[in-house]
Amino acid sequence: MKFKIIITLFICCFSTFVKAQDPIFSQYFLVPETINPGFSGFEDATYFGIMHRTQWPNLNLKVETEYAFFNTWVENLGGLGFSILNQHESNTNYNHLQGNINYAYHVKLANAWYFRPAVELGFGAKSYNFRNLVLSDQINIGTGTINPVSSDVFALNANRNIMFFDFTAGFVFDKKNTSNDTDLWIGATFKHLNRPNISFVENNNVPLDIFYSLHANYKFPYYDRNDFLLSANYMQQGEFNRLDLGATMKINKLFLGAIAVTNPAKNNNNSYFLTSVNGLIGVEFEKLRFGFSYDINTSNIGRTDGVYELSITYLAGCLVCRNPARLERRK
Repeated sequence: MKFKIIITLFICCFSTFVKAQDPIFSQYFLVPETINPGFSGFEDATYFGIMHRTQWPNLNLKVETEYAFFNTWVENLGGLGFSILNQHESNTNYNHLQGNINYAYHVKLANAWYFRPAVELGFGAKSYNFRNLVLSDQINIGTGTINPVSSDVFALNANRNIMFFDFTAGFVFDKKNTSNDTDLWIGATFKHLNRPNISFVENNNVPLDIFYSLHANYKFPYYDRNDFLLSANYMQQGEFNRLDLGATMKINKLFLGAIAVTNPAKNNNNSYFLTSVNGLIGVEFEKLRFGFSYDINTSNIGRTDGVYELSITYLAGCLVCRNPARLERRK
């Protein structure tokens, strides 16, 4: 009982007052819109999909995250996109729901390079079920009972729901070399530039930390026109940072990969540099792409049953192939 109380208090206070962390998908390189609005319209076609992530189902701290997205290319305008993110913690009933619209402008540079600056505007809502929160003045150690009512200032002034606007900017440099069938992109993202207030306490101000990300991806062919893909993604939010290094091999329609998740900051003496190893398997058809990943924990946090992630993307078609004028400009 004491353990559940401590865990509940820790999670609630951590999420509310300290360092709210953005959800991060292991398969970000398959759906790069999750990290950068500059990828809106990146496929030069209309495409949409969903992602689902289940984290630590065996720790009584299960976190489930869903992400749905839609992106398209509009001739003479650029890339347009829309996404919905939902995150839910089972132990505290904390929920984060946010919708985003994004726009990316495409600028043709020299030597087949493109520059894609982008902006994203979001509206989010966060909620807690404070009925599950047990505060210190509710605990009667002598009788071993818990008072259902608290007189704590936090309980009296806590909001069940908060709403906020969110602003993000990003850019991508990319180069597709048709002569040797290579693809290179480098990008950066700056989320929560307006630092929205996410405090659940009335008249209190807890600005959300800016999320920084620097990412790169390089795809090149190998035997029999198969592809090999190398990716890297450095992220920082507040005092915490993370560096993902991955490699994915495509064999016909099947692709296999692995990502090493590291913690360069190592914020305390008990921190691990390598926190997990994420395995990936997927299959890609003409218009459909399926991905499944499993994150294996390498720290001493205990038995977590890992992290499961599933993604499905549908590509409506190649608009470049149906637009000879635009194809000629892209040569």
